[in-house]
Amino acid sequence: MHDQSVAWTAFAISSLIFAAYEVWVFWVGRRHPGRMARYAHARMRIDWADALSRRPGFEIVAVQTLRNSLMSATIGASTAALALMGTITLAGGSLVESMAALQSGRMQLRAVLEGLLMLALFASYVCSAMAMRYFNHAGFVMSMPADSEQRKPLDPLAREYVERAGLLYSWGLRFFLMVAPLVGGIVNPLAMPPMTVVLVVVLWYFDRPARLTR
Repeated sequence: MHDQSVAWTAFAISSLIFAAYEVWVFWVGRRHPGRMARYAHARMRIDWADALSRRPGFEIVAVQTLRNSLMSATIGASTAALALMGTITLAGGSLVESMAALQSGRMQLRAVLEGLLMLALFASYVCSAMAMRYFNHAGFVMSMPADSEQRKPLDPLAREYVERAGLLYSWGLRFFLMVAPLVGGIVNPLAMPPMTVVLVVVLWYFDRPARLTR
């Protein structure tokens, strides 16, 4: 019983650390977009789409850039899907047994972590797949001649789609990185707080945009 209390405490501490960091990133990003990479990059992608929409002859460049982004999202979705299938194969049986034990009022932390692990991998897959969808549709618009009448009404849609696709790709990678403390907690719940701290440090470096010099 004592061990279970310590394990749940470690889980609560890890959850609070990660939640506090995400709230801080959201708060800073909304007020100072240039200080957080996800918001700065979203602005950059909008500017990219807007610039190419006014430059005829660069349609091939735009499509190639979107194709590269599409391939990156495809790799992320495929990796998350394979990891999810492996997790279900290895932990699906024990998770079903733990859910059955829930009816008797006993919930094991391991079952919660396994469920969260599957949820994180599934969320990573969905975000990457949706990013693929938006990159694909943006590619159709950006491949039209920049000075054509058919494209001009669709330029705002292309800008919106590349912004959404980039944000979804970022969240897909973020959910995939969340796997680390969950796996650590399955092995040993006491490993969750330090693993979460390491994750936050890694995310902090991801969330820092490049310093622009003018």
